[in-house]
Amino acid sequence: MIGVRALRTDLAAHVRRAANGEPTVIAVNGRPAAVLAPLAASPHVALSALIASGALVAPRREDGRLPDRTVPVWGNARLDRLLREIRG
Repeated sequence: MIGVRALRTDLAAHVRRAANGEPTVIAVNGRPAAVLAPLAASPHVALSALIASGALVAPRREDGRLPDRTVPVWGNARLDRLLREIRG
């Protein structure tokens, strides 16, 4: 069991451990509150369940490809406005 503060300190290592099959119990005020565990054997099944429940938004691109170029953006702008400008 690990506290939230300790989890924040070394989150990447705990995510790697979970990906390797080692679940981590996360405690809040000394009480178990959540589990960081690996996705199901078929990640597509788990992701489709998250999308169906509304907890995850499906990607717009279905081919898995990234954009060919970087998109120039300006500083001091809200992220939602930048995305709206980029997406049209």
